[in-house]
Amino acid sequence: MDYTLAIENTPETVPGGTGILLLHPSIGETDRIDTDFLKTDTDHFLVVSTRTTAREVEQKLEHYDVDESRAVILDTLSVERGYSRRGSDNVHYVSSPDDLDGIVTQTRRFLESHEGRVRVSVDSVTEMAYYADVDRALQATEELLELLGEHDAVGLFHLSNEVHGEETLQRFRDLFDGVIELDVDGTVSGHF
Repeated sequence: MDYTLAIENTPETVPGGTGILLLHPSIGETDRIDTDFLKTDTDHFLVVSTRTTAREVEQKLEHYDVDESRAVILDTLSVERGYSRRGSDNVHYVSSPDDLDGIVTQTRRFLESHEGRVRVSVDSVTEMAYYADVDRALQATEELLELLGEHDAVGLFHLSNEVHGEETLQRFRDLFDGVIELDVDGTVSGHF
């Protein structure tokens, strides 16, 4: 199954199982790329949020006119921060951004329980590496990419290119089928 990519300077479509790395500056405007990725040609999507709470993800989806009925959100921040939380069919929680096993398990459950054109956004791998460490974040990313392949889904993984050294960036690049680079001025380039 092929998926449409509605992101400038990238291929029109990518096959199921494709993992895409979004390299961006710390202050980069990634929301537009992320929401274009999620709302195009999609039956269901999972947002793994290590930077913002589920409520903030819902606000972003609403702002960019993404169909929230197709969304499942995995909130990794609210438990650790002590916010009130009510799990639902569409919002799940793990204890913190370094609960990488929990993130992989919840992603597996999502992929096993949703059919059709399915997308996953991981925002962000940088936070996973910050809370856990780079090696554990790399391993979790590999496991998530394997799940995409098993379930014919596609994924977009955010990584700040200002926080990590070149060696770490290259280790992540090597895992992915495609890399999208967002410059500070908003220029987007794709390498597939």
